[in-house]
Amino acid sequence: MLIQLLLEQEVDTIFGYPGGAVLPVYDALFDCDSIQHVLVRHEQAAAHAADGYARATGKPGVTLVTSGPGATNTITGIATAYMDSVPMIVLTGQVPTHLLGLDSFQEVDIFGMTMSVTKQNYIVTDPTDLPRIIREAFHIATTGRPGPVLIDLPKDIMTALLESPFENTGKQSIYIEGYTPNIKINDAKLEAITKRLVTAKQPILIVGGGSLAGKSSSLLQELISRCNFPVVATLMGIGAFPSEHPLHLGMLGMHGTVAANRAIQAADVIVCLGVRFSDRVSGNRKAFSPDSFKIQIDIDNAELNKNIEIDIALQGSVEQALSGILDRIPKLNHTAWHDKINTWAKHAPAFKPSEDGQLTPQEVIRCLDNATNSDAIISTDVGQHQIWTAHHYQFGTPRSFLTSGGLGTMGYGFPAAIGAAVAFPNRQVVCISGDGSFQMNVQEIMTAVDLGLNVKVAILKNGYLGMVRQWQQLFLNNRYSAVRISSPDFAAMAKTFGAHGLSASTLKEAETIIKMAFVIDGPVIMEFEVIEEANVYPIVPPGASNEEMIEE
Repeated sequence: MLIQLLLEQEVDTIFGYPGGAVLPVYDALFDCDSIQHVLVRHEQAAAHAADGYARATGKPGVTLVTSGPGATNTITGIATAYMDSVPMIVLTGQVPTHLLGLDSFQEVDIFGMTMSVTKQNYIVTDPTDLPRIIREAFHIATTGRPGPVLIDLPKDIMTALLESPFENTGKQSIYIEGYTPNIKINDAKLEAITKRLVTAKQPILIVGGGSLAGKSSSLLQELISRCNFPVVATLMGIGAFPSEHPLHLGMLGMHGTVAANRAIQAADVIVCLGVRFSDRVSGNRKAFSPDSFKIQIDIDNAELNKNIEIDIALQGSVEQALSGILDRIPKLNHTAWHDKINTWAKHAPAFKPSEDGQLTPQEVIRCLDNATNSDAIISTDVGQHQIWTAHHYQFGTPRSFLTSGGLGTMGYGFPAAIGAAVAFPNRQVVCISGDGSFQMNVQEIMTAVDLGLNVKVAILKNGYLGMVRQWQQLFLNNRYSAVRISSPDFAAMAKTFGAHGLSASTLKEAETIIKMAFVIDGPVIMEFEVIEEANVYPIVPPGASNEEMIEE
């Protein structure tokens, strides 16, 4: 019945790792040719791979693991998806119901452990409840503000026999009392928003992760084309609006561009689309664009007025809101505002080649951008390389940038790339990582090799936990505590897994191996020996206003 319910929800891929408590489900999968099971090498990677699959496709990712350590190993991946509003279903095996609460072998209360990092969770105690639970879980995970849902499956429930055959009824409309994800947009507020935009002298749009859903991206481009509003993006909003568009000012916040941060501070009207105003975006909240009229549009009512005081708060999807604004707003122009903005830098600071010709991280990312024609699905881990990628890769389409924004999870990038490559075997998928991050889930090379995935990995190897080292340099008087990290020869190690391994330490070598990597079938691990103590700029010191950027 569980397998039939998954097929009913159009599940075609599961990322998982078997174990005793979940064997009944794996036994049922043995006879199912319609669902591909991807055997990862660690349960955390299963959750991240399902997350990457979900971000790249817009469909829910599915993870299947056993009880106890199998379940607890997914928690970081669940929390990552929860923080970034990613739809995901996590199926965990559990000890039989009569052994619950007895400290049985491989028993943990995964239901209780994950309550704070799931949108909803369940433990199935009656086999006849399973259809309702599965259908509700997928509905909750994918509607309103998306998020992960966990379903705990005791072994005796999964081996129970049904009195009558299960009937697959196909997708149905679901009603859950108290859950109303489809909010009708308030027309009066749309009118008020439109009037504010028409009279604004220095308006600006902030696009966040909520701007990737549905047709939001195309509607956003239509609005900009008509009204010439400048646009800035949060880290999670990258890709919702083309990076190379002349009205895109770059990313804002702690590592935002000069133009993005200064334009926000100077704006008279700000429209925030699917933005939750985390501390990395707003900086000192009291000093965030103090003189602007702020409009926030978000599907989640809990995010409205939570971090920043808002003048008009509109609950609803970004797609619906943009459609409503487009129905009301005339063509606009803001020549004087653009003239002012054009005096500020819209890109990260230009970087200078090192005096001894050593490779810089920015050069590597620009080489990758050129080699992929700005058209790959890019995943990253977390740290300096993540921000350099956000600044120097030119993202042109939604769902092309997979990164852990809210939780900041090292070890996310490679499994997420695997999930995206499973979903899109014919697209180029690139993971950009650091020598610290990549070692957290390096074992997944074997998963990529087994599946022959078209994943290319670029490791920026600088011998440090780079972002931590940069903070210690800038804010802790160069006291480098526990940030030097040693690494294997990644290129040589890749070959022991059966992957291709390449390495470079100069720009010419980097261009050569990148060109080679993209004509090789299957996974390729590229190691780039880059300058050790390069820093990410701009950077806003923690707790400071976005006006207080350190530019270089």
